[in-house]
Amino acid sequence: MLAGVMIPARNMPTMISGNGNVSGFGTSLLVQPSNMMEGQLHPLESESEIGRMRDDELDSTTKSGSENHEAASGDDQNPRPNKKKRYHRHTQHQIQEMEAFFKECPHPDDKQRKELGRELGLEPLQVKFWFQNKRTQMKTQHERHENTQLRTENEKLRADNMRYREALSTASCPNCGGPTAVGQMSFDEHHLRLENARLREEIDRISAIAAKYVGKPVVSYPLLSSPMTPRPFEFGAQPGTGDMYGAGDLLRSISSPSEADKPIIIELAVAAMEELVRMAQMGEPLWMTSLDGTTYVLNEEEYIRTFPRGIGPKPTGFKCEASRETAVVIMNHINLVEILMDVNQWSTVFSGIVSKASTLDVLSTGIAGNYNGALQVMATEFQVPSPLVPTRESYYVRYCKQHAEGTWAVVDVSLDNIRPSPTARCRRRPSGCLIQEMPNGYSKVTWVEHVEVDDSGVHSLYKQLVSTGHAFGAQRWIATLDRQCERLASVMATNVPTGDVGVITNQDGRKSMLKLAERMVMSFCAGVSASTAHTWTTLSGTGADDVRVMTRKSVDDPGRPPGIVLSAATSFWLPVSPKRVFDFLRDENSRSEWDILSNGGVVQEMAHIANGRDTGNCVSLLRVNSANSSQSNMLILQESCTDPTASFVIYAPVDIVAMNVVLNGGDPDYVALLPSGFAILPDGSTITATTSSAGGGIDTDAAGSSSGSLLTVAFQILVDSVPTAKLSLGSVATVNNLIACTVERIKASLSCENA
Repeated sequence: MLAGVMIPARNMPTMISGNGNVSGFGTSLLVQPSNMMEGQLHPLESESEIGRMRDDELDSTTKSGSENHEAASGDDQNPRPNKKKRYHRHTQHQIQEMEAFFKECPHPDDKQRKELGRELGLEPLQVKFWFQNKRTQMKTQHERHENTQLRTENEKLRADNMRYREALSTASCPNCGGPTAVGQMSFDEHHLRLENARLREEIDRISAIAAKYVGKPVVSYPLLSSPMTPRPFEFGAQPGTGDMYGAGDLLRSISSPSEADKPIIIELAVAAMEELVRMAQMGEPLWMTSLDGTTYVLNEEEYIRTFPRGIGPKPTGFKCEASRETAVVIMNHINLVEILMDVNQWSTVFSGIVSKASTLDVLSTGIAGNYNGALQVMATEFQVPSPLVPTRESYYVRYCKQHAEGTWAVVDVSLDNIRPSPTARCRRRPSGCLIQEMPNGYSKVTWVEHVEVDDSGVHSLYKQLVSTGHAFGAQRWIATLDRQCERLASVMATNVPTGDVGVITNQDGRKSMLKLAERMVMSFCAGVSASTAHTWTTLSGTGADDVRVMTRKSVDDPGRPPGIVLSAATSFWLPVSPKRVFDFLRDENSRSEWDILSNGGVVQEMAHIANGRDTGNCVSLLRVNSANSSQSNMLILQESCTDPTASFVIYAPVDIVAMNVVLNGGDPDYVALLPSGFAILPDGSTITATTSSAGGGIDTDAAGSSSGSLLTVAFQILVDSVPTAKLSLGSVATVNNLIACTVERIKASLSCENA
């Protein structure tokens, strides 16, 4: 046999065994490692030699497709090799009938095999062997086709690489004849360098795919270094976030990993995948049931014994947060994997937890046209929607793997050992989820969240919530995913009941309105946390809790009105349950009790879109009928959403003409929004993983006593339509008084309810 690197055939299930070895692969592509060291991918074995090898395999399987051993299958070998084996040759009619049946059902069950055997005059065992051999034959033919494609791609890359290297090596300055400087390159020469960089990434991708399956390091290719400056870290643009939400101090300094780092990253990702799958499946003594019986608690001593290698000891001053949660969600496993591996979709679905995120580098895009084997280096800020809880910055690799038919896993693990930073305050040990296919388009998701953090900067109000692990833990991820899957299902719903007043039945109008509401929620969540990109100024002595304000200049953003926008936010504690706070704030009938801008007018719901099984999950269009002529035509777009870990009521004034366009299916991206609203979290004293009888939300506990609530109130107000204007102290005082008055009204109303 030739020494080489195996790249698995596409669509073949793979398994990582307990010792980290990969099994279940077929030989597809052989790349000579000795030649790889020379900086290029050489052609494979001669096509005739490989062809003969595969022809021999194909001949044997093809022959077994029409002939069957009477006494043995491929799994039951005859222990007496000198004994002559007897064969049964099927008739042409039998083969044709089984071929036709194979197209409809390649895996017949016992009953189908018996029925087919009775019709064709064959024993069920003969039918079983024929179908086994046929499946083997089809797999072999598929592998040959994949081999040809990979070999062609390999040879093309090698030829292109040699051509560009030769062209670049002879590049010279047209004036002096010396080496070409970057600023003096012609367009064609610059194009060659860009192509060389692209080829480097493509070769790295193929090499990474090979390396991670056989455990061998990725070879660094001595291609000509690109003169381009290193790619800066840029967060994926989110609609409506504006320039206020740039990269933080830590994440701004992070760039793509170097060539020398890639083998280490791949090895770390493979080990993290094995650890995640085991942590998702193991019970006691690794995971112990909590005192209330609703959650699992990690046994840290057992964890160290079970996973002694890991990513190193816990840093001094850091504490461990580990949690696990399981739920069945209304989304198929393929779509779930796509959301997790697409940074824009992922940050949108989890906008209440992810304040910003970016993919720094893609080491592998996966194989077989899906995300199996995909490797991405990412940087993310995780948040609690309050200015009192610092975000958690993390630099990590995300690895996706298919473990069996219908079973996938996605794991994150920090790369702090590769790029240590003295300002890092969060380290992700193997965290992620195991996804298993369920009937009728559902999926079972087991989420593991395991981090080490320094949470000394958390405000005392949120200490209890954060220290229990509920602020960033697996429960919050699973609850958010479950709610968002229901929201996505409502977007695609076609059987909308038409009997209810105000229900939007126009499919295009529903999609446009939900897309607009999604942007509103993302903009609110991205601007309310204590991100390193925000500079909050605290205003004290107003009689209310401390109010934090910041400004942003909006220019050429169709999703925001131009000018100076003042954001103000405050967080405080209420002695009532989060469910009661949520129901009070989302109800249009009680809005006049706290909404100063409605000026005491009657608020009426004109239209709504249900977003899930809980009646509180919906998008509404509200009208304020006020005696004030300036507000008589005011509309409010509002989204309310709740799950067992967090609730939101987010709204924004909208233009009537623009909303008519949206309701008729028009583009919602050009509707200007300045979202305000509320984020409601439990205070951490009493948290259950179960939903209320209505299907969601956090209510009183079994004994009837209420847990408290942590309420964040945030406003965004346009204080000047000229972006170059200076912010006046009067504007700050006005906004401060507005938010302070709103807080006092909410406290007064809910205290009366609670009395």
